[in-house]
Amino acid sequence: MSQADKHSIISFTVRMKFKPEDRASIHEALRALTEASRQEPGCASYIPHLVEGEPDTVVIYEQYRGGEALEAHRASPHFQKYAVGVLYQRMLEREVENLDALA
Repeated sequence: MSQADKHSIISFTVRMKFKPEDRASIHEALRALTEASRQEPGCASYIPHLVEGEPDTVVIYEQYRGGEALEAHRASPHFQKYAVGVLYQRMLEREVENLDALA
């Protein structure tokens, strides 16, 4: 990884769909995951959204200060506990969109 890659901003969205009966536990896991993720030194932005008109679809907008920061996020205890342990176990669908900034 080049120095530019290490310090560039990585942006993406993650869209997940869940069952209505999992709504409360998903929201609880997202609150905990968001709070902890925002404390990471390499996290530039972590914003979960509910899709209007689709209460069981979540879109998370994430930005990290380089690949090492993203790797640290995915290796963190809170990611393992809430994303892998809760969200990934209950999601019906998952889609990731990698974003390139225009400016």
